[in-house]
Amino acid sequence: MTYSKFRHTRFPVTRTRTAEMDIHGKIREVLAETVREEHGTGQRSLTEVDFLLALQRRGIIDDVMKDLHFTQEAATDVEKGFPTPKPATHFVDKDVSQLKKSSIDPSRRYLYLQVLGGKAFLEHLQDPKPLPGQVCSTFTLYLHFRNQRYRSKPVPCACEPDLKEGFFLEVHKDAAGEAGKMADSTAMLSMCDPVHFVLIKTDTSSETTLVSSYFLDWRTVLSSPSGKTCIAVELMGVGSECNVPAGVLTVSLELYPLLLQTLNSDVISTQQSLERQRTTEKEKLFLVYAKQWWREFLDIRPSHQSKMVKIFGQDENGINRPVCSYVCVLRAGRLLESPRQAARFVSLLAYDKAPVVGGGGGKQEQWCTLMAFLCRGKGDCEDHATLLCSLLLGFGLDAYVCVGTKAKGVPHAWVLTQGNDGSITFWESLTAHRYLHRPIDPDAPPLAPQPKSSSPYRTVGCVFNHQTFLANCQPSDAVELCVFDFQNQSRWKAMSEEALKTVCAPGSTTSLPPLPPLTAPTLDPTAASNQLELEMRHLVYEHRKDLALETVWDDHLSYLLSSALSAYELERCTGVSCGNEEFQDAVRRAVPDGHTFKGFPIHFLHRNTRRAFATCLRSSFCEEIVCCRGDHVRLAVRVRVFVYPENACAVWLMFACKYRSVL
Repeated sequence: MTYSKFRHTRFPVTRTRTAEMDIHGKIREVLAETVREEHGTGQRSLTEVDFLLALQRRGIIDDVMKDLHFTQEAATDVEKGFPTPKPATHFVDKDVSQLKKSSIDPSRRYLYLQVLGGKAFLEHLQDPKPLPGQVCSTFTLYLHFRNQRYRSKPVPCACEPDLKEGFFLEVHKDAAGEAGKMADSTAMLSMCDPVHFVLIKTDTSSETTLVSSYFLDWRTVLSSPSGKTCIAVELMGVGSECNVPAGVLTVSLELYPLLLQTLNSDVISTQQSLERQRTTEKEKLFLVYAKQWWREFLDIRPSHQSKMVKIFGQDENGINRPVCSYVCVLRAGRLLESPRQAARFVSLLAYDKAPVVGGGGGKQEQWCTLMAFLCRGKGDCEDHATLLCSLLLGFGLDAYVCVGTKAKGVPHAWVLTQGNDGSITFWESLTAHRYLHRPIDPDAPPLAPQPKSSSPYRTVGCVFNHQTFLANCQPSDAVELCVFDFQNQSRWKAMSEEALKTVCAPGSTTSLPPLPPLTAPTLDPTAASNQLELEMRHLVYEHRKDLALETVWDDHLSYLLSSALSAYELERCTGVSCGNEEFQDAVRRAVPDGHTFKGFPIHFLHRNTRRAFATCLRSSFCEEIVCCRGDHVRLAVRVRVFVYPENACAVWLMFACKYRSVL
């Protein structure tokens, strides 16, 4: 019996712990000794039972059982025959660890990617080792490969972080009718999709930072006779530090099942070289075309030199790519139900400018790949606009990203949709607000009424989506005067769609990052709401205690606030206000005659209660409620967490009080 056969025997152990204990190495040693003993005595061939007995005699199984802690797979209430319990209201249900059953199809090909540890993260060379239970900054590694996304457990930041995880990546064919067949070495050689690594640092205040974004060509494993190879992956920094090493990951690649026929390493390197040559040739041809197009655009009117026409955008790795390649048709499945809900989701991803090293106060422009943006959970206005445009295209709308300026000439990007009747709607991706565009007629009589602009945008230089790029060549680039008639070549100069397709269409070049899917939320909104509410009650109690004030909670009034918070979130999603009358009636019935009611709602994108409470106290009206003094003072607080894809959260918080009015 070979080791390759034995490693498929199922043991209830975790990959991380077995890596730490070097179980695989011990098994290889025992196997080698047992095989030598059996050959020396001339007995029958070694069986799995014999091998298990050998492991037991040497105490390896006992060592594993002592060192590992198991989580019991919890049966659901439905399986047990019990009715589903009602969600808690003022307490947090204890989490029950559940083991997910992984289904490995023996007829499919898998790439088993193991991260065996990190080293040379020199930025954390002086970091002390955290004490048990101490809150510290962490590293989390995210992976994307052929529509599959995975995430490691967070580990403390260190010069040699303990990043040790294993991921099963399915290697499937794309051709129609071929998806159910196992991919052979020839088919896998033509799969140029890389494994995208994104390393995120999360500090003690839950702020995330993009450390590195790396594309791994995994096809070197196709030349390994053992079907396994180990490589050192040097991660580079991002933005202005894209040429500075961030650290090194040791990565093991293994194919399951083993290849019947391996490839020569020269064949693999030749394939990779041909792909790079084709990509370079396409990019050079497009660059030549773009320069010629730009000269023609400037010939129309010399003032076009100052317009916000953005043909290329630099990603987190410092690579200039056509802006059209940042947009795609993105369908969210059942995770998002409407275009407006998609806009709400995008607005919940925090806004954050790329950091600038040194002074000057300048804005570092950085367009992130979609994977890096989603993993980090925040980005610049360009990241929000391209994601919203992609989602709106997925919902069948005629959507474009607009590049221009807003008040005071600040560069900005937003989204435009065009209706069948020619109507133009602006979508602000940072807030989910929508504005109907009505242009001013410059030829109208002086006294003729003109529409007033409701949008915050001042100028627009160009618009684009995944297959169209249009530059504004109207006499004025002011939004209020702009006519968005894209078929009129005297107003909009278009790039060749065929030229754009050569470098922007999915799969057109190997340098294009693969499109990741959105992931469903894993956060339990009920448990999160209860936990935040308990923490907020404690903060209010301690704050009033410092002021020598008694705190008495009104649970019924707290419960009534839920309907208001639900109505606020519904209004943000749909733009329609409803439920306010019912909330007011309920409050009137709950507040006795001669009493006064005050309420203060507020909205957050994070779940840090101390930060939220400090923000609330900056409002004099909220402080008046929290520090309320008087007769029969009753306090109420309600927290509602609304969860969206990628665990994006809308956190609504409302403080309220009622007290007897004294004239």
